[in-house]
Amino acid sequence: MPGAGAAALARALLAGALLLLLPPPPVLPQPQWRNVSETEAQFNTTYTDWVDANLLHIYAFNHSVRRNRTEGVRVSVNVLSDHKDLPVLFVVRQKEAVVSFQVPLILRGLYQRKYAYQEVSRTLCQPQTKAEVETQHFYVDVSTLSLNASYQLRVTRVENFVLRTNERFSFNATAAQPQYFKYEFPEGVDSVIVKVTSAMAFPCSVISIQDILCPVYDLDNNVAFIGMYQTMTKKAAITVQKKDFPSHSFYVVVVVKTEDEACGGALHYYPLSKNASPDEPVDQHNRQKMLEVMVSPAITSEAYVSSVLFCLSIFLSFYILTLLIACWESCRQHKRKGLLSAMDSPSLDTGHSRSIPDSFLGRGYDSYGYGSFGNGSSSSTEGVTDSLGSTEVSYSYVGQEQFKRRTPSAPTRPLIIPMGERSLENVAGRPRLDSLSSVEEDDYDTLADIDYDKNVIRTKKYLCVADLARKDKRVLRKKYQIYFWNIATIAVFYALPVIQLVITYQTVVNVTGNQDICYYNFLCAHPLGNLRCGLAPRSAFNNILSNLGYVLLGLLFLLIILQREINYNRALMRNDAHALECGIPKHFGLFYAMGTALMMEGLLSACYHVCPNYTNFQFDTSFMYMIAGLCMLKLYQKRHPDINASAYSAYACLALVIFFSVVGVVFGKGNTAFWIVFSVIHILATLLLSTQLYYMGRWKLDSGILRRILHVLYTDCVRQCSGPMYVDRMVLLVMGNIINWSLAAYGLIVRPNDFASYLLAIGICNLLLYFAFYIIMKLRSGERIKLIPLLCIISTSVVWGFALFFFFQGLSTWQKTPAESREHNRDCILLDFFDDHDIWHFLSSIAMFGSFLVLLTLDDDLDCVQRDKIYVF
Repeated sequence: MPGAGAAALARALLAGALLLLLPPPPVLPQPQWRNVSETEAQFNTTYTDWVDANLLHIYAFNHSVRRNRTEGVRVSVNVLSDHKDLPVLFVVRQKEAVVSFQVPLILRGLYQRKYAYQEVSRTLCQPQTKAEVETQHFYVDVSTLSLNASYQLRVTRVENFVLRTNERFSFNATAAQPQYFKYEFPEGVDSVIVKVTSAMAFPCSVISIQDILCPVYDLDNNVAFIGMYQTMTKKAAITVQKKDFPSHSFYVVVVVKTEDEACGGALHYYPLSKNASPDEPVDQHNRQKMLEVMVSPAITSEAYVSSVLFCLSIFLSFYILTLLIACWESCRQHKRKGLLSAMDSPSLDTGHSRSIPDSFLGRGYDSYGYGSFGNGSSSSTEGVTDSLGSTEVSYSYVGQEQFKRRTPSAPTRPLIIPMGERSLENVAGRPRLDSLSSVEEDDYDTLADIDYDKNVIRTKKYLCVADLARKDKRVLRKKYQIYFWNIATIAVFYALPVIQLVITYQTVVNVTGNQDICYYNFLCAHPLGNLRCGLAPRSAFNNILSNLGYVLLGLLFLLIILQREINYNRALMRNDAHALECGIPKHFGLFYAMGTALMMEGLLSACYHVCPNYTNFQFDTSFMYMIAGLCMLKLYQKRHPDINASAYSAYACLALVIFFSVVGVVFGKGNTAFWIVFSVIHILATLLLSTQLYYMGRWKLDSGILRRILHVLYTDCVRQCSGPMYVDRMVLLVMGNIINWSLAAYGLIVRPNDFASYLLAIGICNLLLYFAFYIIMKLRSGERIKLIPLLCIISTSVVWGFALFFFFQGLSTWQKTPAESREHNRDCILLDFFDDHDIWHFLSSIAMFGSFLVLLTLDDDLDCVQRDKIYVF
């Protein structure tokens, strides 16, 4: 088509014209090729040379590699010129890897501080070979952009690059001269412990276990990228399992950190010149550390089995011992029942039923108000006297045959028994409705409901248990069962998130390889390698297993309580007079709560030891607070069966204690305001509790408390000055206040970092004080301690002493950095499996079980004593 051809011609002419108008393209200079210097280099020879922007040095090395022998190769360089802005670049080209670094080597620390190193040494990654002998080549390229830089280069073979089992090897390392070695699992060894030690705490270093891969991460800024690692001052230990490494070998990498802050040290290195730029690198000079490494086999699977069997045999022996004692007790009871049946046979009976006297023998009483001193002359005029007799007579028990018999029509009057003789009366003939503790009071279920009744009863100078055991037993049983169901509910809702959290912790440890997260005793931390539920492979299984005692002994205590409750209910069903009228009223709800708390202590302690650190330490102590609180409640309930605190208020107080524990752990370290507030609360709580114990609950904390305090001070100290009415109680409570105030002062002055343990120590001290108060008042009241509880007290005290000895060994502590904590690590001391803390678990679980038995059997001497002859204190 003519038109189309003309259009094409026109476009071509236009393009040519445009090309003529455009300027010609610039002429690019020809590249200037660097001068390349190649040298056939030799090992163990120092090469001193220079390099500039137009010169490239290449050093060619070759060495023989054997399949069954590994040799390390180390490249050491030192740049003699000072050109920080234009460093010298070293590139090592191998068969399967390339390693490059610049000198001065710049490493960063906290706050982006820069540290420069002129001397650098790196160990080359060893390539694998399938041939029997193979000659391999590698090249070291040296280049720079500076005008002139002199350097020194030296390549050497590493002696003892392959570590041998149970052999120590010493070496030096710096931040720019890291070291790593290879270890190969021998036949028959499935697990080893890599131990690295140093006489120098600083400089801080890092120990890493890495698979046989290239490149090896051996600098401070990349050592945490792969494998497992720990910071270290003087000790480090990592358990390595064969199944985790396909090649059945691994590298032990040792790196010195640029700063010591990670190990608890100070930041020593700052730019000294005032005119120095913040970005100018700091020269740390010779920051060197001498270390020693040794790899030893870990325990075998047979040791795991034997340790588990040992643990089970210890605690199952308590089940066997309990069963034997129960059988012996049952046989003795059958013999005693036979003897009593013979004594109550028709040939010996006179036809008249025998009954317990209704009087409160040997107990005088005075009306008093809020005053605590004097002989009753200043007592309140509103006091209500009891209808019982007030003759103060010394009394004791005599044999059954010495008691007078009364017909049902005989008048009720105090029965005077000769002094020094006191024994059980036959109460089988007494009607159930005559019992002081059988009054139907279904409406009384809280402390507020009993206030009026207790004020009426407590106008007596000396109270007896019968005065405070007036509720219906079904109401009380339901009330105290709430303790068990509440703690069971708390345990479920507390344990589930705890288990989830520690599994997450362990997963993070497994994925990141950061073993600084958990504070184990790494010299005796045995993982359970076959466990696949997130808790393996790096958990200290021995610390978890040793908590089995809490669970098994807590379960055994529950079974003992269940057996006692069944026997007691059977006695009630057959209207047994001893169960109805004698001894401390039996309520088992708090005992069930204590056994459950002991089991939960074992479970949560095991969860804590999955990954122990400061953020989850309250898991290990929460139920310890509950155990201490429940034991004090049980001691109080023994003599105050009707007016004990409700389960809701009791657990609310325990929740408040746990709240303070968490706040103290998070904010209490060095916080003056927190310690002042806590000390004030501690002192006020001590005063309130002392007032509750001294007045036996007959006081109120309301708006009129100040007026009543002034009235007491005026009446007892100004109007007349006399000694306290309850001298024993006053002396013991004053001692308790002195001790508690001393603990408060210690906390305010010292401010211990471990606030949770400090709070637990306060609870245990108060529990021991209350227990001592109970024992002293029991003995002062003329009661005695039977053989079994006495043996329990003595043996439990001895076991507690040994347990505390092992507890204070301090194998690790989260109050310090992980590296400083590992300085306290020690080897196993029992079966090469359990350490000192495991023995603490064993002994403390036995001691707690024994302490519970003491509380259970302490008042067994009163099982045949009428409740109107048992003092309240």
